[in-house]
Amino acid sequence: MLMLVLWKEDYYLPLSFMFIGLAMLPFYVRLESKKMRAEEILLIAMLGAIAAISRIPFAPLPSVQPTSFVIMMSALVFGPEVGFLVGSIAAIVSNLFLGQGPWTPWQMFCWGMIGFTAGMLRNTFIMKRLWGKNVFGFIWGFVFGWIMNLWFLLGFYEDLSWPLFVSAYAASFYFDLAHAVSNVVFITFFSAIWLKILGRIKMKYGLLK
Repeated sequence: MLMLVLWKEDYYLPLSFMFIGLAMLPFYVRLESKKMRAEEILLIAMLGAIAAISRIPFAPLPSVQPTSFVIMMSALVFGPEVGFLVGSIAAIVSNLFLGQGPWTPWQMFCWGMIGFTAGMLRNTFIMKRLWGKNVFGFIWGFVFGWIMNLWFLLGFYEDLSWPLFVSAYAASFYFDLAHAVSNVVFITFFSAIWLKILGRIKMKYGLLK
């Protein structure tokens, strides 16, 4: 009931931040409670840094970046928890260079969920096929943008309406498509070598089994 009252009082943005924070909290609590080797923590940090840094050279090309691809590959090899952590780390680290703001927690959640869902599906028939990975990456290119549109609408508009939602999502179509297509391109040309390298690291050093 309290949530409903606050929502009606136009506290959309603070409530959205609270929900995003609560959604991410279990992953960090589990990380704190889980016994991990120093090498495993270092690997997660390294993958997060690679995902973050890979975004910066592509900054002049809106929505075109290999960050989502790196997060996906990490999750497919090391699992959903690692995927989520790499995704959320990538968002906050890359924004140290590209600009922090109220959008950062939303990006942490979106990229984290790309990693989490990829990790959850990693042993399925679909994700073991190139076309399946491409479909996954293409869909998430749009879902990422759709979720980010919510923060934009909640942060900049007081009177929300269906026409406003439709116009915002229509305006973002090009950027969502660019993200989706770039995911497909990176997956098609680089997924095999990335999975091979990360798989060898996992096997050789026995990390994050």
